[in-house]
Amino acid sequence: MANHLSKPAGPPSEEPKLKIYFLPNLMTAGNLFCGFVALTKIVEADIGAPNFNSVIRHALFFILLACIFDLLDGRLARMGGAESPFGREFDSLADLISFGAAPAFLVHRIVLKDVFSQHAEVGWFIASIYLICGALRLARFNTNIAVVDRRFFQGLPSPAAAALVVGLIWVVTDAGYSP
Repeated sequence: MANHLSKPAGPPSEEPKLKIYFLPNLMTAGNLFCGFVALTKIVEADIGAPNFNSVIRHALFFILLACIFDLLDGRLARMGGAESPFGREFDSLADLISFGAAPAFLVHRIVLKDVFSQHAEVGWFIASIYLICGALRLARFNTNIAVVDRRFFQGLPSPAAAALVVGLIWVVTDAGYSP
């Protein structure tokens, strides 16, 4: 008679291991780095300085470069069969900086700061709505990954939303607008 507390016969079960894949996560780190540099450039841009638009264009460039890194990290992970929960979470955190915080700061710096100069809190609140919506969208994506058909993307991807904001700001600064 077998003891009901003994392990069943067969191969020993392995504990699930946290898998961290180098190349896709290196691309995600590139995305995060670009978002950080974009934020730094936006903060460093001195309103009224002759190089203001140039510094802002550098920020725009880094947000677009983050989009490329974001595209590559997902593709490399899927091609190499290297998708992991860690990579998904790391990607979402990087996306929140590059495609949430950086565009929100950018819109505040270029548009909302002047529009709401008497009530700065209103400008910050409006800019934060974009960031909050991006965070909610990424959280929804991460929590629904197991229940939705991944062949069909739901909602607007955060890099596309950021590219739209960047494109609009690029047009505005090209037209000669400077706060």
